[in-house]
Amino acid sequence: MDVEDFFHVSAFEAVCPPDTWDRWELRVERNTERMLALLDEHRVRATFFVLGWVAERCPGLVRRIHGAGHEVACHGHGHRRVNTLDREEFRQDVRRAKALLEDLVGEAVLGYRAPSYSIGPTSLWAFDELVEAGFAYDSSVFPVRHDLYGLSEWPRFPFRLERLDGEGAGNWVPAGGRGPNDAPSLLEVPITPVRLWGRNWPAAGGGYFRLLPYPVTRWALRRIRERDGRPFVFYVHPWEIDPAQPRIEGAGLKSRFRHYLNLHRTEPRLRRLLSEFPFGPIRDVVPGLAPPSP
Repeated sequence: MDVEDFFHVSAFEAVCPPDTWDRWELRVERNTERMLALLDEHRVRATFFVLGWVAERCPGLVRRIHGAGHEVACHGHGHRRVNTLDREEFRQDVRRAKALLEDLVGEAVLGYRAPSYSIGPTSLWAFDELVEAGFAYDSSVFPVRHDLYGLSEWPRFPFRLERLDGEGAGNWVPAGGRGPNDAPSLLEVPITPVRLWGRNWPAAGGGYFRLLPYPVTRWALRRIRERDGRPFVFYVHPWEIDPAQPRIEGAGLKSRFRHYLNLHRTEPRLRRLLSEFPFGPIRDVVPGLAPPSP
């Protein structure tokens, strides 16, 4: 779960800049409560990547997420794409959000996910900042081809990232013994694509969950589990079960299509998904996760 509101999405950033956010109706709390009830109904626990901006305005919601046994992770503070920030801006954004969330839940926040999966070839330095901030894992890599994000050649399943010291700041690669044994490392938990015809195809959540017919999603996820024998990472946003959300004017046709398509179908599809597949928080499913040493 990426806990943000409908006006936070990157597709609307040009027409809904941060200085306008407080003018919009806040719907994220009620929608996340609906998600919590849905998960409780199916006895499922999940990871909630919470935006710091939301946590500041809805601290009780963060505590309820944690109190229900879900993992609270970090989605940054201001939902700004990493590739639009400089290093100092990113540092302040993630540390502010992490500290706020940890104060609310009283334990270490292990995971981070970038808005719009925006850690890419030009912003690999972000992994340095995540390690220095004390995160145990990142879930920002989407190994697909896309016009806005993606590291399509990177592994599809959780892997260890390592920094090649001495070859330039921010030179992070999937671990393969190329760096020194004491090089910094970070566990990466990518969004899982399905492999077909020699290419990675997105199928595990978000707009793809709304675009593709449910049987196609189910087939893709079963293929990952049965052919690859691995768990998959699936994602969804609270605003995606809210077809009554206000319509935002001024955004481009592609952005509006991606955002509003089949919102009325998300909740019934999600109910089917939760009844057909087992789920759990990243911290419980992915081996090797533990709070970093102080």
